[in-house]
Amino acid sequence: MSILGYIRYAPLRAVAFASLSATLGSPLTAQQDSVQADTTAAGAPARTYVVFRGDTLFQLHGTLGPFVPAERARAVERRVRLIAEDPLLTADRIVVSDTLGAVDIRLDTLVIMTVTERDAAEAGLGRQELADQYAERIRVAVRSRHGAASLRTILVGAGLTLLTLLALVIVLLLLNRSFPILYRFIQRGQGRWIRSIRLQRLVLLSAAQATHFLLFAARVGRIVAIGSVIYLFLPAVFSFFPWTRGMGRTLFTWTLTPVTRGWTAFVNYLPNLFTIAVLVVVFYYLLKFIRFLFTGLETGTVTLRGFHRDWATPTYKIVRFLVIVFAAVVVFPYLPGSQTPAFRGISIFLGVLVSFGSSAAIANVVAGTVMTYMRPFQLGDRVKIADTEGDVIEKTLLVTRVRTPKHVEVTIPNAMVLASHIINYSAAAAEGGVILHTTVTIGYDAPWRQVQELLLSAADKTDGLLSTPTPFVLQTALNDFYVSYQLNAYTDNPSEMAGLYSAMHANIQDAFQQAGVQIMSPNYVADTEKPKIPPAFQTAPHPKA
Repeated sequence: MSILGYIRYAPLRAVAFASLSATLGSPLTAQQDSVQADTTAAGAPARTYVVFRGDTLFQLHGTLGPFVPAERARAVERRVRLIAEDPLLTADRIVVSDTLGAVDIRLDTLVIMTVTERDAAEAGLGRQELADQYAERIRVAVRSRHGAASLRTILVGAGLTLLTLLALVIVLLLLNRSFPILYRFIQRGQGRWIRSIRLQRLVLLSAAQATHFLLFAARVGRIVAIGSVIYLFLPAVFSFFPWTRGMGRTLFTWTLTPVTRGWTAFVNYLPNLFTIAVLVVVFYYLLKFIRFLFTGLETGTVTLRGFHRDWATPTYKIVRFLVIVFAAVVVFPYLPGSQTPAFRGISIFLGVLVSFGSSAAIANVVAGTVMTYMRPFQLGDRVKIADTEGDVIEKTLLVTRVRTPKHVEVTIPNAMVLASHIINYSAAAAEGGVILHTTVTIGYDAPWRQVQELLLSAADKTDGLLSTPTPFVLQTALNDFYVSYQLNAYTDNPSEMAGLYSAMHANIQDAFQQAGVQIMSPNYVADTEKPKIPPAFQTAPHPKA
């Protein structure tokens, strides 16, 4: 059946006729058409008869361009058969036209044949008159074919439609019986072969949720299956009748075109997919080698001069990040759609978004990286960062966490840490001890040598302070009414500074009260005769640091 039968409207058929005319006007392929030819003595065809369904329509003489009479006859027979088999193409639309000296028989834009001077001379008629006769014979042949085929076409189409409908009903019954069985099978599988999906102790998807998801997928599959069967049924039925074949072809095209394009795109993408797979394998083993190297640096089996072992883990993370970024840059051109304007636009948008939205985070990462190689402190060190004092409990590329003596965890961005002054008490303690110092003010009436002895004795009685290096006292100021004395003592346990200060202050009070020396800063002219000490002094046990 002709493809013109699939086109319902006349304007679209005109376009199709033009395409077919161009195709059929090209060098013709050999077909088993009914062509009767007479030959001259030299063997060249002199004339050929055009035969359609056993009836001789007319004869052709001579050549037309490069085509001999036999080729002309086959082309005419093919075009007549094409028109006759399409019930939408009526015989009344076959006309004779004289265009630029060529007398053509055509249907709309499709040229069925051209009447030559040789044809007219052999028939003893004019070209126009002969063309009118040939056109009428073609009309009669087409009408005869349409009349004979209409009833038969309808009956055959109806029979095939009934068979297809029966097949549709059987398939739908099978689907309606099969899917309930599948539903029950999924429900019975809960807790047996459908189990929870866990990540260690975290339940990502419980067995009940997985069962509900599978049931939902099965229901969606049922709808898709029924819809697909009905969708295939409609174009099949449409193809049984010449008046609806165009609709059937359109429905098939809507489905097959995306599938064909997708499959073609997948096949064309296979070389890029293979390249991506090779690159992934190469970078995967490169990362494993880098991990092996830095593990050796961390454990000490591999050494580099000037490279500290605590640098191994952060350096590995930086190198791994750079390798992954480089791998992404190398793989990116091989991704599907990477060269499209939409993909590039999204990439630029994400880049701008990251640039403006993560400037603070990037500053913290840079600061964390710098501090990694500066080594201002280590985990567990007692430090003072700006106004925060405590023990370092965590270091990351973004933040540093400090636990204060009050057991309060303070999170400090690394950019702020890098911009602030840092005091590391633990580093000083490891190099000879940290000096704890406290100041008392005593009046001029107390001998300074006695005051120094009392302060040093208080330091000796404080547990946790080092005897070597020995404590010492400095007179830091001679004020108007009193002298400032500063006691300095060493400790190798800076984490207990708060307790050491408390014990040292208690021992200072005990020592001065036992000696009858007043701890006061007089700002008056007259003093009382009674000393400013507790009336009944009792030695209390020294608090432990």
